Amino acid sequence: MARYRDRFQDPDGALWGFPTYAWRTAPDHLATRRQLRARGLCPGGAGVVAQLMWKAGRETRVAYFYDVRRARPKRTPTPAQLLALAKANAARRTCPTCRRDRGYVIPASLGQCPECAERCPSEPPPSSLGGMY
Repeated sequence: MARYRDRFQDPDGALWGFPTYAWRTAPDHLATRRQLRARGLCPGGAGVVAQLMWKAGRETRVAYFYDVRRARPKRTPTPAQLLALAKANAARRTCPTCRRDRGYVIPASLGQCPECAERCPSEPPPSSLGGMY
């Protein structure tokens, strides 16, 4: 193991106060959030159990590990949640001026699709948000 890795290798937590591992030296039952997500899991309320430390240029970086054995399957959205999400995304794609689904999210800075903003640049964009913003 390289000398710089020895500085971060502390599986008992004596030096850093938390079990700490160097790059590629953590046990197999530990995973980061991203690794859990790739397996279809989430921490499920369980806290961080260890950390990974490495040197990146002049700064020391840290990633946190969760125990895979305590992880739970990710929640799946209900059909009603998926429908609500589809409606919300459709509303973000619909121009309030021409009422067309543009196929992309309407820029908030314009408040309408770029085509409508070009046609009438002097008019303020319509407030379809009801004063929320």
